[in-house]
Amino acid sequence: MRSFRNEDAVGCWHLFHDTVHRVNGRDYSQEQLNAWAPEEVDLEAWTDRFQNRVALVVESDSKLIGFADMTRDGHLDRLFVSADHQRQGVAKLIWTGLRKHVRRLNCETVSTEASVTAKPFFESVGFQVRQRQEVICRGVCLVNFRMQWRGDQFNEAT
Repeated sequence: MRSFRNEDAVGCWHLFHDTVHRVNGRDYSQEQLNAWAPEEVDLEAWTDRFQNRVALVVESDSKLIGFADMTRDGHLDRLFVSADHQRQGVAKLIWTGLRKHVRRLNCETVSTEASVTAKPFFESVGFQVRQRQEVICRGVCLVNFRMQWRGDQFNEAT
């Protein structure tokens, strides 16, 4: 695991797009997947979203297999693992790396908006659902969950 570099942006975009379409299809319609991860992206805007954040990537055999970014006040924006590396501990590795930054930044809580698909992972590492949401993305309604992790509620193992 290492810090994100701007040259990782294209690989992160491709991983995000592929993962949404290959993994999240069990919980979302094709219309929802296309709205969430369209074929075209403003790569400059995508890259800019990583700036001034804690951003980590994981590689295996020089291939990007996971990434995450979190604001310095503890909002976990994106955490994605390649479709070919699901359920192999990559997300937990990334979360463990992020937690080191959470402590360093003195964040008491971490918040995220988790997809239906990702919700079980976040619950497994100690996040709690605060609210079910229906959000509009490119004119299409998607369900997700506002979730929160509080460091003082959980032991260091989560």
